[in-house]
Amino acid sequence: MKLIRKAMLAAALGAAWAGTPAMANDDAIAAAVNADYDGYLDELFVHFHLNPELSFLETNTAARMAAELRAAGLEVTEGVGGTGVVGMLKNGDGPLILLRADMDGLPVPEKSGLPYASTAKQVGQDGVEYPVMHACGHDVHITSMVGTARRLMAMKDKWSGTLMFVVQPAEERVGGARAMVEDGLYDRFGKPDYAVAFHVSSELPTGMVSASEGIQYSSADSVDIVVPGIGAHGASPHAGRDPVYIASQIVTALQSIASRETMPLDPVVVTVGAFHSGTKHNIISDRADLQLTVRANDEKVRAATLASIERIAVNIGRAHGLPEDMLPKVTVSEGTPVTNNDPALARRLNAAMKRTFGEESVPDFKQKGMGAEDFAFFVTEDLGVPGYYFAVGGTPAEAFEAAANGGPPVPSHHSPLFKISPRESVTVGTRAMIAAVLDLAPAE
Repeated sequence: MKLIRKAMLAAALGAAWAGTPAMANDDAIAAAVNADYDGYLDELFVHFHLNPELSFLETNTAARMAAELRAAGLEVTEGVGGTGVVGMLKNGDGPLILLRADMDGLPVPEKSGLPYASTAKQVGQDGVEYPVMHACGHDVHITSMVGTARRLMAMKDKWSGTLMFVVQPAEERVGGARAMVEDGLYDRFGKPDYAVAFHVSSELPTGMVSASEGIQYSSADSVDIVVPGIGAHGASPHAGRDPVYIASQIVTALQSIASRETMPLDPVVVTVGAFHSGTKHNIISDRADLQLTVRANDEKVRAATLASIERIAVNIGRAHGLPEDMLPKVTVSEGTPVTNNDPALARRLNAAMKRTFGEESVPDFKQKGMGAEDFAFFVTEDLGVPGYYFAVGGTPAEAFEAAANGGPPVPSHHSPLFKISPRESVTVGTRAMIAAVLDLAPAE
């Protein structure tokens, strides 16, 4: 049966690419991508979904991606920035284009009810074992990258240049892109003329793509605040300095940054996601720990917000009589800048997407939250690499209609219930990446 299936796939692909001008038209590309999904990529997606791995620990995923890209004909280098993989495809003169896909999963127990739901567990870098799930669609991204490499290799007469396929670790920790750049990505493989990536979106209907001509994602910083105290008996609070009380005032005061320090038209989010202190009802602890996520849409606002957090925390400590050598300590453990699309490149590629999918399938991008993306490290202003990051619809329109009529809500990213339509997501993402390459690197 497998031999018959492979023969049928070969015939379908051959028919899709046989002939003359029709070889590169959108219908032929769509037919070839769909056939490749049904014959090959479907099983690959299920494999990735069943075998997610945590950030910076994507050893097996990286090895499989390296094998897939080699099998497609690329020159592959492993171990870039940790578990990162780079596949190079040279095809004559033309621009160098970076195509990126992230590969890490999340410490989330899957409750999607899918027949291929993940039951994987993995020990994280902190030594704790977690359930792991692709709760953000990175399995779509890497499957689509394989499909993109296979298709572009099959149509080398339709484009000219060099493609850098970047399989990136640790996007969820917003550290993988930076690690790859710091490991000499551009020195070792060349500085790209363009960088392109996409993210599947559960908030966008399948069949659609959307990209901003400016900001695409907010900045994100993980901030830790250690609040020292002086331990005492719970019945004698005057004998100590209560870090729970001090930290509680810090939590409340932090909200003044958005409401009273930042210009109202500049969005800022300061969320305290964790508050840990103490061990017993009647013991005043000697320490409290706060964990924050901080978001902004402007780098100056981001810097000012981080400075305000430190000022507030330290001075509330002072106000409660903590000695100078015991003031709250603020550190930023992880962070990524604002992700801005290059306006000229975005206009150009949005036009290409409209030609490929139709005007109605490329709606104007609307920022609906303050999610972040470390793709920003590939296209920071000092690097001078124009970037284009776009969204690909992952949820059927019928699911939105059902939710509007009282049915189950569409699960968000990072939810245990998260799920997307893999065939529609992978094939549209693949076609969109191909369209970007054909527009930016047309055959001579």
